[in-house]
Amino acid sequence: MSDAPSHLSATKQRLDKWLWHARFYKTRGLASKMVSAGHVRVNSDKVSKPAHSVKPGDVLTFPQGNQIRVVRIEGIGDRRGPAPEAQTLYADLTEPKESVPRSPKFEGKGRPTKRDRRMIDLDRQRGLNDTPQ
Repeated sequence: MSDAPSHLSATKQRLDKWLWHARFYKTRGLASKMVSAGHVRVNSDKVSKPAHSVKPGDVLTFPQGNQIRVVRIEGIGDRRGPAPEAQTLYADLTEPKESVPRSPKFEGKGRPTKRDRRMIDLDRQRGLNDTPQ
């Protein structure tokens, strides 16, 4: 048995299989569909074959959810293990998302209290009495 970790033993792996092992897609079939649709780039080149071989050092660009992910392959996995193990297979190069300021929340206090309603009514009555006739 070698002293190298098991995820560093292989030198090449299918692209769809690597995306699935690294837990970027829930199923290998979904990873395969994304590659076949031409949504994945390897070293800035579009790839349309799920069987395309990838190796450590390759840079992948692909959509995930509502963001574009850029990752560098650090290792090749031999199984789809837990998330901490999968995170050792790549280095995330994706730029952090800028926080978009959200719209300000409603500044009012909600429904006026009975006291506030009385004050509003008094202000309205005063306004009506002050009008010239």
